[in-house]
Amino acid sequence: MTDRDGSRWVRGRTALAAFAVVTALAAGGVWFSQASDRASAVDAAPKTSAAQDVKSAGRSSAGLPGVRACGIGEPEIKPRVITLTCADAGMVATAIAWERYGAQEAEGKGVVQVERTAAGVATDSAFPATFRLFGAKTVDGARVFTGLEVTYERSTPLGDTTEMYNLA
Repeated sequence: MTDRDGSRWVRGRTALAAFAVVTALAAGGVWFSQASDRASAVDAAPKTSAAQDVKSAGRSSAGLPGVRACGIGEPEIKPRVITLTCADAGMVATAIAWERYGAQEAEGKGVVQVERTAAGVATDSAFPATFRLFGAKTVDGARVFTGLEVTYERSTPLGDTTEMYNLA
């Protein structure tokens, strides 16, 4: 009986050691896979350098109001990219083509890109939309638009057809 108890103890210890090794390997694999997921998520986010490269449509010209990035900095005339949620840059208006850009109002079309963690949306998504800048006034010595209305063409990130953003 003693031999049996000893062999059970050895088998139990071996099983426990095998379980510990498998658990450690699995935990390490999860940790490493999450690191690569985080890296790819950062690359795929709307705020990537690829999206920001198209941003420079022009600086102040002919007294036209511009758009200040998240309400700060130098106003930009006819921006191609506007960050809608400045806290996390989870929603970004991109590829904006301005059809009309005047002293009181501007209108254009583009796409709202939503990062997977923003607004409860399951994956990175893009929503075609029309953009209307309004409320031109002088802020910190520069002429800027203070409001943005986004009207979605089809499905929307938050279920609304129109959203309003304060740009000042």
